[in-house]
Amino acid sequence: MPPFGPIKQRDLVRALRAYGFEGPFSGGKHPFMVKGDITIAIPNPHRQEIRRELLARILRQASISREEWEAL
Repeated sequence: MPPFGPIKQRDLVRALRAYGFEGPFSGGKHPFMVKGDITIAIPNPHRQEIRRELLARILRQASISREEWEAL
């Protein structure tokens, strides 16, 4: 994966799939991805990259460390 920083929604989904998540599935206001008992909401694409702060929150929910993220 690219260094920890802004990322496109498509690249985030691709990386989470590589980490073992399934989806994205439709539901509620945002699509979501699932791995076991972990469910993560994926931000809607609005022609902008996902900011570093939001990426950090998503990875924290997914139990993925920054080192694991950069090693993907």
